[in-house]
Amino acid sequence: MARLKFGAFLAPHHPVGEHPMLQFRRDLDFVAQIDSLGFDEFWCGEHHSSGWEMIASPEMFLAAAGERTKRIKLGTGVVSLPYHHPYNVAQRMVQLDHMTGGRAIFGSGPGALASDAHTLGIDPMTQRDRQDEAIGLIRRLFNGERVTAKSDWFVMNDAKLQIRPLQEDMPFVVASQISPSGMTLAGKYGIGIISLGSMSTQGLMALPQQWEFAEDSAKKHGTTVDRANWRVLLSWHIAETKEQARLEARNGLMRWHNEYTVGTLQRPGVQPFANPDEAVEKTAWVDNAAAVIGTPDDLIAKIRDIVKVSGGIGTIVGFVHDWANPENTRRSWDMVARYVMPEVQGLITPLRESREWLVHNRAIFERAGQAVMAKIMSNDKAAEALKNTGPGRVAIPTVNAPDLAAAAKKKA
Repeated sequence: MARLKFGAFLAPHHPVGEHPMLQFRRDLDFVAQIDSLGFDEFWCGEHHSSGWEMIASPEMFLAAAGERTKRIKLGTGVVSLPYHHPYNVAQRMVQLDHMTGGRAIFGSGPGALASDAHTLGIDPMTQRDRQDEAIGLIRRLFNGERVTAKSDWFVMNDAKLQIRPLQEDMPFVVASQISPSGMTLAGKYGIGIISLGSMSTQGLMALPQQWEFAEDSAKKHGTTVDRANWRVLLSWHIAETKEQARLEARNGLMRWHNEYTVGTLQRPGVQPFANPDEAVEKTAWVDNAAAVIGTPDDLIAKIRDIVKVSGGIGTIVGFVHDWANPENTRRSWDMVARYVMPEVQGLITPLRESREWLVHNRAIFERAGQAVMAKIMSNDKAAEALKNTGPGRVAIPTVNAPDLAAAAKKKA
């Protein structure tokens, strides 16, 4: 497969209490940071309740992010299609693609929060079918077709986009949790996947079976799915040492789990942590953990394990959270870019090979030192100066430097 890519996923999950305007600005600063660090993709979601997830329009946020970045791809993670008229979604994505210079990725889902669907008067039993219906129509609109369609939740009369996407083929991606619906949908249309269920241990272990769902669906519908278009979500916090990472993440992790996952979402069967250290232990320091709190080497090992367990993926996407304070969070992502990404992508290997070859073939380069010495010895003044010359006093690259001290003693 091609070199593994790296991305970031901002739901967002921010504790209630910070000024919303400043939080939006800090999130935009984060996108600019990871763009400068060489990350390939950034994703943000759509939510209308819960307090913790405050981006209502990913397209608006990404348009602003596009003005602060140069190369990173910008994905809606996700637009909840049952909440919108499909024609309006198509129009907004086309505009986003043009405003970002062809960097938009169209990620869609049925809608994650039951409270959002309730607010809009949508029956949860209809959401996945509506997502399926909308994807089919939006693909037709992107292809330049004029579409007439009538459904129980929208009407289109001779609808055609007056502007098509800047990209010849804008990437389509669907979100997948533990159920097979997302993977099946990806297989039906032959499009990409972002696996969000991998944030749990059960989700990680289910990755091989999840891919089977996509392949089975693709075979049924006469399409193909490509592992290069499969994105898997993973949570991490990285520091110089494992203990430092624990100290930085422990309190925020416990708050996120206890206040949001347990207290706000009230997920069945999930219990609060008794203390911050238990939060770290049970989240990241158990076998087959779905998160990494540790060093770059710990994250490298986990990513390689995910690639092996899954059978191969295209992008590893880090989940953006506030486990640590803003300064340590920024440093964590910086360390991932500096030490984890190049190691996993194989960029460090040729440097190591070059060094090792030099070390084990030193004799080949001795003639360079002999050439330097020959020039010195052919000049009487330079030869006389050797008596006062010691190691490190002459600006000669070490690899080419002769033993000047020994030569001076011999001359004397």
